[in-house]
Amino acid sequence: MESKLAKLKKNYSELEKKYKLPSYKELNEEFDIEKAQELETDTLLREIRKVIMDKVIAYLRFIEMLLNPSNAPMFFFALLKGLDNGDKKILEDLYSKLGRLKIEVVEIDNDYSEKNEAEFIIHVFNEWREIKEDMKKIAKSLQKSWDKKSERKDKSYLG
Repeated sequence: MESKLAKLKKNYSELEKKYKLPSYKELNEEFDIEKAQELETDTLLREIRKVIMDKVIAYLRFIEMLLNPSNAPMFFFALLKGLDNGDKKILEDLYSKLGRLKIEVVEIDNDYSEKNEAEFIIHVFNEWREIKEDMKKIAKSLQKSWDKKSERKDKSYLG
């Protein structure tokens, strides 16, 4: 009996050829699309697009907390102290790109077409390369900020 994952890969492979989609491996490494194996569906590309958008939206929310931390947990305030204007510009650009993807998906969501789903997946995958590079830069800045906070805490500890 064929596993759910093997069936997903087989079905995706057919769609990959039909629409010139990124390889299953590439898409899975970036967006964990193997989660779609849990679903019985006749609209596989829609389900894959939803999995992809889950990651896009999670990043969007994270960046939103960094840009507008008014109701953010204390954790975010510690991170923000180490960000410079260059980092903030990158965050604003990322927010714009991710927000645009979230808006674009509304049309796709409301008017199903396998071809449109495929084109959107290709579009997000291509955009993601740039987004990912900028996220790496931000992650490094946030790590430095966190490390500085930890160093200050260690030096001021008198226990």
